[in-house]
Amino acid sequence: MPTEPDKEAFVNLMQEHKGIIYKICNSYCAKREDRNDLAQEIVYQLWKCFNSFNPDYKFSTWMYRIALNVAISFYRKERKSGSMIVYPENLIELKEEQDESADKEKNISLLQQFISQLKEIDKSIMILYLEDKSYKEIAEITGLTETNVATRINRIKEILKNNFSNTNK
Repeated sequence: MPTEPDKEAFVNLMQEHKGIIYKICNSYCAKREDRNDLAQEIVYQLWKCFNSFNPDYKFSTWMYRIALNVAISFYRKERKSGSMIVYPENLIELKEEQDESADKEKNISLLQQFISQLKEIDKSIMILYLEDKSYKEIAEITGLTETNVATRINRIKEILKNNFSNTNK
């Protein structure tokens, strides 16, 4: 466990990067209670591992990696118990202007639905990709190689493209 002087640094880093936790919790949990439980578990695991953080690397990359691993484990556990339902609208926070057309809203909803149907690791990759993370950052967070990340992103794009094509027929 981190020492007392580390507590202030940890709290400051959590405050600075809390958006990461919100995004991941909203992506993996539909219910508020589940999101709160997952957020607590993520923060707890981050605190437990805080001494292992290497300051030579970006904190956000380390945080994403731990948070996504905790979320995937949480999601699998909850899915097995049948108590968790993931709704597509909780997958991605999309900021839309008020005057966007109904077609665009439908396409966004479809995209969220298609992404929610991906495997956990592919869903994680797409969340990071949509956050404009580089292949290198995604690789560091997920533990995959950059080449594997690039390949998966291309395959996921093809899957999404095919899903859109099939719905427009």
